Amino acid sequence: MKYLEAIGKYFIMVYEVFKKPTKWPIMRSLILKEIDELIFGSLGIIIFISFFIGGVVTIQTALNLNSPLIPKSLIGFATRQSVILEFAPTFTSIIMAGKVGSYITSSIGTMKVTEQIDALEVMGINSVNYLVFPKIIAMLAYPFAVAIAMYVGILGGWVAGTFGGYAPSGEFVKGLQLDFIPFHITYSFIKTVVFAFIIATIPSFHGLYMKGGALEVGKASTTAFVWTSVVIIISNYILTQLLLG
Repeated sequence: MKYLEAIGKYFIMVYEVFKKPTKWPIMRSLILKEIDELIFGSLGIIIFISFFIGGVVTIQTALNLNSPLIPKSLIGFATRQSVILEFAPTFTSIIMAGKVGSYITSSIGTMKVTEQIDALEVMGINSVNYLVFPKIIAMLAYPFAVAIAMYVGILGGWVAGTFGGYAPSGEFVKGLQLDFIPFHITYSFIKTVVFAFIIATIPSFHGLYMKGGALEVGKASTTAFVWTSVVIIISNYILTQLLLG
């Protein structure tokens, strides 16, 4: 019953987000601030992780395809498929759930503890819309970050394959072009938009409905990361079954 109550509160919060919107001039500045903090502030870690993940995928693939009968182009093919279908959208989202999700929960939780949210309500402002809606809109730019992760991941694979001696550059690029299905990009971006909504709303929920003091803010951030990751993984399975099954 505890989990059902939490799920019900979550959907009520989502409904409240789109109810009684804040004035646009204020909302615009909030959205731009959130885009800077949530998306552009995360590009560094996304690029760093994607580059080395792409390199590791290439090396592991090359080490497992060591038969002389298997063309080296399959290394590029496997790297492209792994990065585009899973590592860029899903693995990056788990990282964002930790970095961005913890920030969202802690910032909203701190406002809750210091009664700033109560002050917003007293002023007649829809606090849920004021705090959560800019984060949802800002996270709509998240596919841009995932597109960069795809490019950098494949670049990292090419660097590892070419300079590590696992696959010649021409063979690797040939593998990248082998049996390319454009819908796989669409599939990844659909997943990314769903994950972006999850990353924006679940941590916000844990921040808004937390109880206690400063210690509980830290606990709420940890809980938000765990549940955001769980929902992302479940959503990943469902979307893969629906779109590719």
